[in-house]
Order: sequence, then structure tokens, then C-alpha cells
Amino acid sequence: MLRETYPLFLGGRAVQANFDLPVYDKFSGEEAARVAQADVGTLDAAIAAAAGTTRAMAALPIYARQAALEHCARRFEERAAELAMVLCVEAGKPLRDARGEVGRLIETFKTAAAEVTRPIGEVLPMVTSPRLQGCRGQWKRVPIGACSLISPFNFPLNLAAHKIAPAIAAGCPFVLKPASATPISALLIGEVLAEANLPEGSWSIVPCPRNGADALASDERLKLLSFTGSPAVGWALKARAGKKRVVLELGGNAACVVDETADLEKVVPRLITGAFYQSGQSCISVQRIFAHTSIYPRLREALVAATAKLRSGDPRNEDTFIGPIISEKEARRISEWIEAAVNAGGRLLCGGKRDGVMVEPTLLENVPREQPIVAEEAFGPVAVLQEFASFEEALWQVNDSKFGLQAGVFTRDIDRMHQAWDTLEVGGVIIGDVPSFRADPMPYGGVKESGLGREGIRFAMEDMSEIRMLVVR
Repeated sequence: MLRETYPLFLGGRAVQANFDLPVYDKFSGEEAARVAQADVGTLDAAIAAAAGTTRAMAALPIYARQAALEHCARRFEERAAELAMVLCVEAGKPLRDARGEVGRLIETFKTAAAEVTRPIGEVLPMVTSPRLQGCRGQWKRVPIGACSLISPFNFPLNLAAHKIAPAIAAGCPFVLKPASATPISALLIGEVLAEANLPEGSWSIVPCPRNGADALASDERLKLLSFTGSPAVGWALKARAGKKRVVLELGGNAACVVDETADLEKVVPRLITGAFYQSGQSCISVQRIFAHTSIYPRLREALVAATAKLRSGDPRNEDTFIGPIISEKEARRISEWIEAAVNAGGRLLCGGKRDGVMVEPTLLENVPREQPIVAEEAFGPVAVLQEFASFEEALWQVNDSKFGLQAGVFTRDIDRMHQAWDTLEVGGVIIGDVPSFRADPMPYGGVKESGLGREGIRFAMEDMSEIRMLVVR
């Protein structure tokens, strides 16, 4: 069970005040807990504390950073059951997905603990002309300074971890704003961070209203903004970010291509997982499926049969695959988009109904490409099928999108693999699996409306650092 109240963390210390933010059980709709919410003064104090500890964090030895990250990983393992249940309640995440996210949280901190010892510079050959005779060069990476981090509701543990862990590894103080719908997960990370031996004042986790994000974007004491969320909010924050570095992960309408060489027995379960895990509320959820004409009827039949078997209900139940949408407003939007697609000529293959926050897992086909369920980010348990005659046509259809986060390609043709890698306008091409695949060491991010920059521990650390050159003559 959840506790009645959760404090925020200001400068690494719990603040038991202003329990003004209610957190609701996303399945029942009942209030589950109350969370301390930062006011303007608290947020300013958090920024000041982070900025004031820039030197202390930069000076923190590598072994101390590694020890803090390893401590967190151990404590998350010990509190895994609690963390998973919090995800079930505040995010409506089915239990199997919640356990998976806790596992990813632990992996992320372990990866950061290993990455902190990697080389961060090199010797640079300087004698490239006679005038440079006698010069020696080296460069290294140094922490960029205080960072503002804003995480979303759909992965409240793991996406917060993908910002916090590299900040610690890079030696950067930070202020994290978690999503107001799911703040408890980040605050539990804070409880564990408070046990680690980090410089006093070097980090804060502050649930706050949306206008708090404006301060985190515009305050010049903060040197980097890392935001994960909607494109409209992300680009607006970038416009207000001024001189600071900005990293945006903004989602998409991920596509998957299945050619005639694919093994459908392996493809179908992966497509089902990619489209419907955690009720489709993932920026790399499988939303568009393109299948070759020769296999399309068999794939469609198999997907419809598998989708019909998925269990919906209380996310706490072991056999639940589809849980609630984050809010009834969002569930209503998804339902309206499905209805609009059918009215525009698309065919409903299965699902399509809504009951409150619950939306049935839904498959559509032949939906006009300008319909929102195809062109926009659905962020729900919906996938749209379309057949293609040539591989080149399929790649064109994948690129026919304002988004470009990741794409999946099921093929056993090595030439097509390279063709997809060369052609697809996305941040990542996943061969032999769905675009929903992500591993902590890989660079993760998109192009076009899907964002700017890359996450993944090593690559986030690069963004959280600057190159400093040394020349000796």
C-alpha cells in the first residue's frame, strides 16, 4: 500500500510541507496519496542549491560517484516490490510492465556506475604543420554545471533514472521535476539518493505546477535542460531556454515493416507486445505496421486473434496486460481518433470500445494517412495495418511522418537491412524486432518532431559535459 503523504526533496533533504498535490489510483480513480508540491520560493531555492554546488559535484571523485550509483542500484533491488506497486497505482501500469520498469531502473544505475570509469578524453596529435613543432595537445570532458531535468508520466521511474544517473556520473548537480500525474516514483528515487554520500544541496526532486517548468527552462543558473514529453511543450520550452544546452525526447508514431522473409511465428508476439505493452503509452509503441502483400492476410489474421486474447483490467492482477489510460480525457481522445479513422474509411479489425479510462486493444487497417491515429502520436493501445508491394514503398511510408524516433524492420535480407539503415529518417533502426526496443548503453533519441539530442548513459553524459582543451608548447 502507498503511504498517505510523500515529501519533496530540496537540496537532498526531505521537506514535509505543502501536501497539495493529490495522486490518484489510475484504475479506480480514487485518491491514493498526497505529495508535497513546490511553490515558487522552493523551486528557486532548489535552483540556487544546485548552482551553488557546481564545484562540489565536479570535484566529487570518480569512486564516490560510482559508490553512490551502486548504492542506489542495491537499494532499488531491495525495494523492488514497493516500487512496482507504486507504478501500478499512480501510473496504472500492469504489474508485469511495472516489474520490468523497476528492472530497467536498476540496470540504468548499474550502467551509469560502470560508465563513470570510462575514458573522457584523449591525446590529440598537434604537429600537423611545421609551425606546430613542439606542441602537445590533450582534451578532457568537464561537467557542464547545474542541470534541469523534466520527466514524463509514462515511465516515471526509468525515464527519471535516465536523467538522474548520468547527471551523477558526469558530476552535475540537478533539479528534477517529475510529472504531476506520477510524482511518487521519482520521490522514492529521492529517498534512496538521500542515503547516498552526495554533496549537500546538489540535487532536488520537486513536484510543481506546469509553470515550474518555465523556470527550469529559462533560469540562466541552469546550464542544461533535459525534457521528455510532448512535442508542443518540449519545443516551447526550448524557445525559452536561452543560452543553455537543450535535449528533447518528444515521442512519435513508430512504424514497423514486415517483409516476406520474416518468420511470422516470431513476429506476431513481438508486434503484440510492441503495440500494447503498458497500454500503448510509450513513445516507441508500435503504431503503424506495414506488411508485404504476400504475407499480409496471414499476419492480419494472427494479430487479430492474438489481440483478442489480451486481458484488460486492474493493473495489480498478474494476468492483466491492458491497464488504464493515464486519464479519462486521454482515453476519450484515443476513442475519438479511432472513430474518426473508421468514419474516414478505415476498417476496424478488433477492439475500439472505451469504458472510462479503459480502452480496448484495437487494430485498424487501411486508414487514410492524414488521420490523427496515423499521423499523430496515439499514445494508447492502437495499431494500424497497411500492406505494401515493394520494400522501397514500405520505407517511403515509414518516412511519411513528421516524427522520427525509432523504426522496426523484420527482414532476413542483409541488403534490405542496410537499405533501411541508410534510408529511414529516424534516430534508431531496429532489425528483427519492434521499434519499442531500447537498451541503456545505446544512443536513444529522434529527428524531426521527435526531438533533439540523445539519451543513453554515455550520450547523456556527453551532453552534460563540455570539452576542455590543453595545449603545451
